[in-house]
Amino acid sequence: MIDVSVQNLVKSFEIGSNVLDGLSFTVTSGERVGILGPNGCGKTTLFRILSGEYDYDEGEVMIAPGKRLGLISQIPVYPEGWTVEDVLKDAHRRLYAIGDRLEDLAEQLERDDSPALLREYDRLSEDFRRLGGYDMDVERNRVANGLDIPAAMREQDFETLSGGEKTRVNLARLILEDTDILLLDEPTNHLDLHATEWLEDYLLHFKGTVLAISHDRWFLDKVVQRSIEILDGKAEFYSGNYSFYVQERQRRFDEKLKQYEKDQAKIEQLQRAAEQMHLWAFMGADKLHKRAFSMEKRIEKLQQSEKPVEQRKMNVKFKQRGFEGDEVLVIDGVSKSFGPRTLFHDLCLTVAGGERIALIGDNGAGKSTLVKLILGEETPDSGYLQRGPAIRTAYLPQTVRFSDDARNAYETMLYDGRCQPQEARDRLAAFGFRGEDVFTPVGALSGGERSRLCLCLLMGRDINFLILDEPTNHLDIASREWMEDALSDYEQTLLFVSHDRWLIEKFATRIWALADGVLTDYRGGYRDYLAWKERQSVFQQNEKREKQEKKPADKRPKTPNTAKAAAKVEREIARLEARQQELDQEAEMYSADYQKLMEIDAERASLDEQLLALYEQWEELNI
Repeated sequence: MIDVSVQNLVKSFEIGSNVLDGLSFTVTSGERVGILGPNGCGKTTLFRILSGEYDYDEGEVMIAPGKRLGLISQIPVYPEGWTVEDVLKDAHRRLYAIGDRLEDLAEQLERDDSPALLREYDRLSEDFRRLGGYDMDVERNRVANGLDIPAAMREQDFETLSGGEKTRVNLARLILEDTDILLLDEPTNHLDLHATEWLEDYLLHFKGTVLAISHDRWFLDKVVQRSIEILDGKAEFYSGNYSFYVQERQRRFDEKLKQYEKDQAKIEQLQRAAEQMHLWAFMGADKLHKRAFSMEKRIEKLQQSEKPVEQRKMNVKFKQRGFEGDEVLVIDGVSKSFGPRTLFHDLCLTVAGGERIALIGDNGAGKSTLVKLILGEETPDSGYLQRGPAIRTAYLPQTVRFSDDARNAYETMLYDGRCQPQEARDRLAAFGFRGEDVFTPVGALSGGERSRLCLCLLMGRDINFLILDEPTNHLDIASREWMEDALSDYEQTLLFVSHDRWLIEKFATRIWALADGVLTDYRGGYRDYLAWKERQSVFQQNEKREKQEKKPADKRPKTPNTAKAAAKVEREIARLEARQQELDQEAEMYSADYQKLMEIDAERASLDEQLLALYEQWEELNI
């Protein structure tokens, strides 16, 4: 069944310039599709058309009847004073409406037990159960915890949240609504690794349809089943995830280039032959003119094919200062706290020349604080940090600022980069600032453009210790690849904070994982770290199970009275669980008897409370 159909879609914001120009594709139910393409190609515009926010000029857009569609980047305006909890509960507004109606019906049935009211009550009761009305609170807590929405945030007014926090809450709301078609526009932008992994697992088990725009290549690789690239307003199809797309796109480019070169050789051959035939025709063989004209028509057709152009890559390198010492950085007994909260304690680490270290951890774990300590911008509560005397450090912060936002990119290079005019233009061009772009005030640049300009400044310095804080946060895939090309030739020490798992896997030779005040120092790549972490989890579970098995015998042997009490509790649990099953059968049997159903519901609630108490009692007896 087709969930989304787009045929010959045309959309323009300026006369004579179509963002989408004949875009056509279909998405079947249950597919997970990645929407790819450079910034400005129309990806977000497409999503806003699908959600109904934008109209379109030509074509046809069809969403399967009865399917609910949700767009992550759309943050609705909620009533004034709504808390985050109110927003999350709004996802279950249909269930709350059913619950309210059931209460009304219950009151009416006390006065009038007419068959019509009984039938409505029975139908709505079944709908409430089937749609998960009894599990609303549990599901809301599960999703909020998975997306890092803590209890304190849930009590805040929604309007007081940051843009990233609002996006997380809106994502949670859409998931709770059990939307049939999810449109995800950069869903991982404001998520840490833990929340991103939770979202990936959710989407892998999601039974609906997913269309995702993302610059997170690891996310695309894990979640996406096929890819659609928007190029020149039209769709190019790839039957695989991001890695498949990269390989297949290169194969198609090579094939087009080979065909173009073959066409050019054929054109040259035909031109020589046509010229020769025209010459022979002037010498008396008039019939050869016709053959020459035929060749020239064929040449015209071949000349219509354009040479495929590969995306321009960054052709720059860091200036590097050689390091001959033993140690780049020594961290000895370092601790740091803010009030009662300890970010980390007793850190002891040594960094040698040429290491590439990825510092990872959830938001708020203390990663940026550790970077500031290394840079000398913060002081530790205890211990010390020491950089080698020959170390020359360069730092790309998460939020880039320049000395004067009124200066344009060219002037910034002249003043802050201390370079000559031609050198400034050359370096800016290498980083994608060309033509009039160099005269844009730096205060008007996007986050990604500011990061690129800052990196452009850093590359002019002699450095041997490069520190990057979330370097790919605001970059599209092309810009991320530019940065990776530059880093590939950098051979000195690199420390970078990142949630970009693709970047981490590509460059890290050592992982610093910061969590709950403890830094795990793993020497190896990211995939190896994940495998090691999985093994450690299995070992811990086995160890915990062994301790639990040994506890009754070694530490607290069960007395006959304890064993007898536990057995009694188990029998009572079995009896109540059996009664629950009987009540389910009775509810079906008396589905039209309102009074009986009320009695069954009351007994169910009582049983649930009794069982919960018995489960806790059984756990205490068996510890």
